[in-house]
Amino acid sequence: MSDPDHGSPRPVSALSHLGSMLAVSVILGVVAAGLAIPFAAVAGLTASNVAGGLEELPDELEAEALPQRTRILAADGTSIATLYAENRVNVSLKQVSKRMRQAIVSIEDYRFYQHGAMDVKGTLRAFITNQASGETRQGGSSITQQMVKLTLVSQAKDDEERKAAVDDTFARKLRELRYAIAFEKNYSKDWILERYLNIAYFGDGVYGIQAAAKHYFSKDANALNLRESATLAGLVKNPNGYSPVDHPDKALARRNVVLDRMAQLNVIPQKRAEKVSKQALKLKVTRNNNGCMLARAPFFCDYVVSYLRRDPSLGKTSKQRMNLLKSGGLTIRTTIDLRFQDAADRSVAAHVRQNESAIGALAMIEPGTGAVKALAQSRPMGLDAKLNETTINYTTPKEAGGARGFQAGSTFKAFVLAQAIKQGVSLNTSINSPPERTFQEADYKDCDGQPYGYGSFSIPNSTTSGNKTLYTGTRESVNTFFMALEQITGLCAPYRLAKEMGVNLTVPTGPGAERVPTFTLGVADATPLEMAEAYATFAARGLHCAARPISKIEDANGTLVKKYPSKCTQVLPSAVADAVNDILRGVQEGTGFGAANGLALNQESAGKTGTTNSADSVWFVGYTPNLAGASMIAGVDDVGGPDSLIGKTIGGQTLYSASGSGTAGPMWGDAMHDIEQWLDDETFVAPNTSEIEGVSVSIPSLGGMSTDAARARLEELGFSVIIGGMVDSSYAQGTVAYTSPGAGNSASSGSAVTIYPSDGTPYVPPPSKPKKKGGNDGGNGGNGGDDRPGRGRGRG
Repeated sequence: MSDPDHGSPRPVSALSHLGSMLAVSVILGVVAAGLAIPFAAVAGLTASNVAGGLEELPDELEAEALPQRTRILAADGTSIATLYAENRVNVSLKQVSKRMRQAIVSIEDYRFYQHGAMDVKGTLRAFITNQASGETRQGGSSITQQMVKLTLVSQAKDDEERKAAVDDTFARKLRELRYAIAFEKNYSKDWILERYLNIAYFGDGVYGIQAAAKHYFSKDANALNLRESATLAGLVKNPNGYSPVDHPDKALARRNVVLDRMAQLNVIPQKRAEKVSKQALKLKVTRNNNGCMLARAPFFCDYVVSYLRRDPSLGKTSKQRMNLLKSGGLTIRTTIDLRFQDAADRSVAAHVRQNESAIGALAMIEPGTGAVKALAQSRPMGLDAKLNETTINYTTPKEAGGARGFQAGSTFKAFVLAQAIKQGVSLNTSINSPPERTFQEADYKDCDGQPYGYGSFSIPNSTTSGNKTLYTGTRESVNTFFMALEQITGLCAPYRLAKEMGVNLTVPTGPGAERVPTFTLGVADATPLEMAEAYATFAARGLHCAARPISKIEDANGTLVKKYPSKCTQVLPSAVADAVNDILRGVQEGTGFGAANGLALNQESAGKTGTTNSADSVWFVGYTPNLAGASMIAGVDDVGGPDSLIGKTIGGQTLYSASGSGTAGPMWGDAMHDIEQWLDDETFVAPNTSEIEGVSVSIPSLGGMSTDAARARLEELGFSVIIGGMVDSSYAQGTVAYTSPGAGNSASSGSAVTIYPSDGTPYVPPPSKPKKKGGNDGGNGGNGGDDRPGRGRGRG
């Protein structure tokens, strides 16, 4: 008996082989018929019959642009993230090294430049080899046929089309062959090889030769050497099975097969092949970073993607826009400054740790442009809740794909302050602000001009009390002062102003209403990006510029797709914003809360603190003329809801008290102290006293000037001028001896300043009174213009 494993073929096997032979014969006949070459009929099927059916198939396959990865770049051109469905970067054939081209042709289709759509010799050879072995050991498909198959898979619109593109059926092979013939007719061999190298999958998530070269060897495709080229050429047959990352031994063996084939074809010398085959793979893998989770600035990246998904110019639907972002090969040039981002990241991480029951967040915006420069938060982007990772972007509002925010506290007082100044309230207006005061709802007018309500409520102070002006009431953040000031402005105008300045207020009335008498105390939720945008409006002298993370988008060829210019509107008169800046500078200077906590910079800055009831959240919003930043630390419970910071461990220390300047302020300050070295040293514009009542102005030294010139100078600064009686002075008769208040003192614009002219006679103290005596200057030292202390006495 014959051996069953090595004897005559079993009936089923014989039939299978016969069917395969018939199929190959038909295919060869079809090809010949397609090329108008007679071919014999096989098993009752004539070549002309099959070719006739072939003619009925679509004769062309449109080669759509291949999906390419999108790059997101920082303002300086540094890559911060990539987005892709297929990690691919198209290159021309000239951008692929000669060795790589030789290697791929040698191993996949060495007669590529000699045959047509199908390599008849190769097909016959593969058929004979496979039939002899009883398994598929060689592929007979030409590079053109492979490219067609990969194109069909790539352009499939659904699972059914993808399945049809890879089905092992006679119909599919006929369709592929028809398309291959058309490609060979309409395109050059170089074009076909170029598309094949760009469309092929090289394993480990990379498509195309450029992405493969970058991933496995950290170099461009034009720099691939023989060892690297042979490695990559060996992957296309079985990208996963020959993966040099997962199966280095198999990859090495496969690489050497490619080298041997190149030597066999005399593409390279045999000795060269033997020498290279002894070398290791020498990979230099660059990790694939797809999406924002692995980005240089994850939450800024998330903001960019959310921003573009809402842009109707990039597609009719959010899904279409996302498909463009993942396959369009775009270059998205953003506004982020990585120096600022790094400083923000360091500061946030130092002040609020990842595993703590709080959220630390910091946003930075450039005034006058709306360019977002940095977004940082304490909880990293990720899916592991046990590690306090999150996909929620706490720096941006929900409208931008972020969070609902947290109550902003007294930072909202700035909106009432600005509206009051806009309505003409003098900066030196004095309001009695007791430690606690009961307020009547009827005293707060809503948008319809009617009283908000008819109840009453009590508000305490948490800082100082007494008579306060706009300067002192703001610097000391006095609650009862601002509740009284809001009675003057009403509820509607400050609420509308906050919205115009970038705060996403959406619930004016009803449950959770924001437009309420305690609006000025910051009962509404906000995010750091919103507050940075709003305060950037003050820094830009009343010009509100909507926050934007992108400057422009280019396509894969570097052609401009769309610019994203600044969108700015003047929402406050410049003079009003200047006055607000002048007042808020007080927080950062002298005894202001910011200055007292070390937040002052080496250049002019302004800011406002914010603390909510029970200290659920604390804020510091500070700015220079060219950068605004909002810092927030908010307590959260186990399910992410608001919770008091008191008693929590924040930054590694237990908090027994919390404040905007002492808790959130240092997070802003540490970042800004790093960043200010890169900021131009700009100054705020002084308030215009002819437009703003009550501006605090320093009285200049006028000693020796004519009274007319001194009067003109004081009136220019916004003061009322009174000419007093002549006094003894060493200055020439009729010129200014001194003023009251004296030089160097501050007074509100509109206040009266008295000029005392000199009688030309120096004052000589009586012998009985050897002590120097002050002049008649209202208790300000009497040195308002004379170069001698203790000069002059009133004479009328």
